[in-house]
Amino acid sequence: MSVDTVSLTGWGRTAPTTALRFRPRSHEEAAATVLGCGPRGSIARGLGRSHGDAAQNAGGSVLDMTALDRVRTIDAASGLVVCDAGVTLHRLREVMLPLGWFLPVTPGGRYVTVGGAIGSDAHGDNHRAAGSFSRHVAEFALLTADGEVRTVRPGTPLFDATTGGMGLTGVILSATLRFRPVATSLMSVDTERATGLDDLLARMARGGRHAYEYARVDLTARGRATGRAVLVRADHAPVHALPAHARHAPLTVRAARGPAALPLLPGLLGRLSAAALNEVGYRSAPRSRTGELRPLSAFFHALDATPHTHRVSATGGLVHYEFLVGHGQEETLRRIVGRIARSRCPSFRAVLRRFGAGGPGWLSFPAPGWNLALDLPAGLPRLARFLDSLDEEVAAAGGRVCLTDDSRLRPGALAAMYPRLPAFLALRAELDPNGAFRSDLSRRLSL
Repeated sequence: MSVDTVSLTGWGRTAPTTALRFRPRSHEEAAATVLGCGPRGSIARGLGRSHGDAAQNAGGSVLDMTALDRVRTIDAASGLVVCDAGVTLHRLREVMLPLGWFLPVTPGGRYVTVGGAIGSDAHGDNHRAAGSFSRHVAEFALLTADGEVRTVRPGTPLFDATTGGMGLTGVILSATLRFRPVATSLMSVDTERATGLDDLLARMARGGRHAYEYARVDLTARGRATGRAVLVRADHAPVHALPAHARHAPLTVRAARGPAALPLLPGLLGRLSAAALNEVGYRSAPRSRTGELRPLSAFFHALDATPHTHRVSATGGLVHYEFLVGHGQEETLRRIVGRIARSRCPSFRAVLRRFGAGGPGWLSFPAPGWNLALDLPAGLPRLARFLDSLDEEVAAAGGRVCLTDDSRLRPGALAAMYPRLPAFLALRAELDPNGAFRSDLSRRLSL
């Protein structure tokens, strides 16, 4: 097992802290690290793709789980896979797609580990139909603070505390996942433009047959164009929708041509450049197009298409702000979008989704309603005060902020947003009375 001292951040590159990093290559090495972690505790870490500080532990230890990356067993008939927690979703796609199976929930980046997807209860563009990641977990092995490895299944308090629990109940070592069958490696995509937020909400509320849906919202547009967006809906393409020459090998993984990586330039995310990027993105989208065939990677992995987008702000990194409000709280959503537009915050990437029923996770983010996610340069003047005021609006509407990518939420707001927090804290105190599992996020939010 390798050990070194490193400075770590989340994907947003805010608030770096230093920790002792262990890289266990077996369950026994992971257990030894947890049992000897010291007074500052330890936390598991995958590939560091969450924007915030959930996988950092200032002055303590961090367990880099990426060496535990074996795909252990595959049942090609049922789509069940047993794999280590350090396996990436990208690796699972490579293995399972040629067999006709696909991950039922895919977040924005493919370079997410299975342990990270469970610990954050990851969501995707098909949440209304498929729910979050934990719905498709048959069981997982969890290393707890006493060094015991427990098999955890749905319907138990430990499952509900761990899915979305940000690694604070233990270290996920392996998991059994259920995949969904697909017939091809292509998506059939419909695209349309919405002229403003009211138009967008009406189009999304009408719904439709599509499994996947999201909208790229222009948060720099103002006036009647406030909240204008490109609405994208999609399904896995059936074989008969493919060109004749592609039908003989419908599950072949096709490479997607992505945009060039954004360079690291001072002020790239200034107001004018963000507005220009949004203008180009909106105007270049079709007013209405149906049935476009796209490779899976082109549709699902927008965060990977421009691999250095987390570096577009030369100083201070990016703050990822993601919240939801329930159905019937559309006025709150309108008010927040209007405030962001009027403030001229230079956000070049914002996505709106509709969520379906929430999962059992006590700190799991998804719940029925509207989910808006956006990135902002961390160095914006008075940004912290502005986002604190948005937190207040979200909490007053019965909504919540996503913990997975959070780097600045206050403890008082957390209690208002997550009503099952007391149950989580009680179970955590019972399982880990000495605080073996700690992180920068847990200290900041008093978890």
